[in-house]
Amino acid sequence: MTTFVDTSALLALLDAGDDNHAAAVTAWQGLAAQSARLFTTNYVVVETTAVAQHRLGVDAVRALVRDVMPLLDVVFVDETTHAAAMAALLASGRRHLSLVDCASFGVMRAAHVVTAFSYDRHFHEQGFELPGRE
Repeated sequence: MTTFVDTSALLALLDAGDDNHAAAVTAWQGLAAQSARLFTTNYVVVETTAVAQHRLGVDAVRALVRDVMPLLDVVFVDETTHAAAMAALLASGRRHLSLVDCASFGVMRAAHVVTAFSYDRHFHEQGFELPGRE
């Protein structure tokens, strides 16, 4: 199974105080046990790094790089995907939908991936499956 990994899930893994932490750890272990192909984008890595550093400190970023990143394939968003994501964001007119989310949706659709490890409701709204969500 191929699964896209979102910022919300990565932050839940890193932050023991996150409401979704226990569910995220269980879901992460389940994905590892299934030998799922886990991938994300460079945009998600940048977003996760920035938020983790701000909220949790540099040690959380170290844990991300040391413990999580080796298990992820990182897809780099190209110019065409970026432009489409920006157009989708602007067309949505929504304040809380991010460029990172729109790029993630585009990358997932291009790869024909329907499953996301995420706690962000926007993935469900876009029709993606969110297994392991408590």
